[in-house]
Amino acid sequence: MNDQLPRSVKITDDTMREGLQIENADIPVSEKLRLLDALGETGAKVISIGSFAHPKWTPQMACIDEIAETFVPKPGITYTAAVFNRKGFERADKWFPKINVRRTLFSTQVELCDSFARRNYNRTQAQQIASIDDTIQRACKAGVEYGAVGLGNPFGSNFEGPFSLDQRMEMMTLMMDKWFQAGLKVNRCSFSEAMGWNTPLAVRETILAIKDKWPDITDFHCHFHNNRGAAIASYYEALQLGAREFDTCLGGMGGCPYCGNGRAAGHVPTEDFVDLCHEMGIETGYNLAKLIEAVAIAEEVVGHPLWGHVSKAGPRPRGDDLYPVDMPFVETLEEAAHFRKGSSVYANQLSPWQQGDALFR
Repeated sequence: MNDQLPRSVKITDDTMREGLQIENADIPVSEKLRLLDALGETGAKVISIGSFAHPKWTPQMACIDEIAETFVPKPGITYTAAVFNRKGFERADKWFPKINVRRTLFSTQVELCDSFARRNYNRTQAQQIASIDDTIQRACKAGVEYGAVGLGNPFGSNFEGPFSLDQRMEMMTLMMDKWFQAGLKVNRCSFSEAMGWNTPLAVRETILAIKDKWPDITDFHCHFHNNRGAAIASYYEALQLGAREFDTCLGGMGGCPYCGNGRAAGHVPTEDFVDLCHEMGIETGYNLAKLIEAVAIAEEVVGHPLWGHVSKAGPRPRGDDLYPVDMPFVETLEEAAHFRKGSSVYANQLSPWQQGDALFR
């Protein structure tokens, strides 16, 4: 299936929203602005600045209006934010066009897990289904040619157990039929998954089944959490099937207070996914070196190490960046940062290298 790899991907960095929503609520606004500014230097094309959520439930976002007012946007970047209701939309839309939450894409999304829908959205699955008709009516009035569908937590639930392919396809069919009845086609499918039930096999069988039944769906978007360490492998599987839209966070920062795993849910590290794409010849628009520097700033802002790998070990060295063969031991993470900090970080270590024909050590 490698011949279906996309030439380029759209990676939305969700650090400021998904990442910071699970971190300390007392992080100063000045530090959040420093992180947002660093993200703007990475080559990102779409950045979420946070969520316009009620501070009772997401106190980390209580300062979102101040951030929206204060940050200086960088050219070529679309800044957006998460909104969950009309009031949130109105708060965010106040800052248009600096922040753009106006949707040109009409999407119907339903959680497969009713328990999560109640915990996260304060709505039942049945209420989500009931709202589909209104969304489609608004799409018709807007004169769009295509709609979109989304499955929330499609692979399984920490509260209800695994979901089968048949269950996923049944919910897809329910939504698709409503779009078709309105005379509209659907060309995009989104998977939003907070509870870490994704596996490469589940992703593959799902995308293949959808493409087989509804060939007009050519665009796939993936937002997978990394609770069980399989998210980047699942993204790779989606890439091989032509998926082009992905969400990530610096250093794998992120989590969900509603899923039962909290910060342990994590996310796909932006720098790791960008590195993977570049190694496969897929354009991302990101500058990997700038991403790694942004991760270092993110760790300072949140006050603890993050979980990405490329930010710790560096990209694969080539050419002038190959490591010196006579370099001393490298053991700690601080010493491993020589690829960006220079040789001084390991200057006092023992050296295993001997010149000439002498035995190694």
